[in-house]
Amino acid sequence: MFCNAMTIHEELTLYKGSHIMVVMNKYPYINGHLLVAPIRHIASLDQLDKNGMGCLLSMVERSIDILRQAMKPDGFNVGLNLGKVAGAGVAEHLHFHIVPRWFGDTNALTVFADVRVIPEHLQATFDNLKPFFDRLEKTD
Repeated sequence: MFCNAMTIHEELTLYKGSHIMVVMNKYPYINGHLLVAPIRHIASLDQLDKNGMGCLLSMVERSIDILRQAMKPDGFNVGLNLGKVAGAGVAEHLHFHIVPRWFGDTNALTVFADVRVIPEHLQATFDNLKPFFDRLEKTD
């Protein structure tokens, strides 16, 4: 998925640098659910060199800052799932999830009916976030 994001999922790509990209999750848990991934197709952290690790974590930090400015969440869930058994939907391509959280945003429908209710259309969230990512200096 991530390797082809600029061609297949261009409408979800917020940022693409030399080594790192940020895309919106096509099936978000909540508005603003972002995925930060190396462009290079790798499955585990040990495949990154120190520079690659720094670029990846720097973009996670920058993405959180943008979400804070644009969406004003009360907190975040940030993490990665390594391997299919750990819940990785795209196990062969390492990626961090950044999920903004607001007080009272728990969605019981996901638990009971595998349904997600997102209060804002994906395109509206994209349109809100894209100008912030466009202003980022390409440092990776």
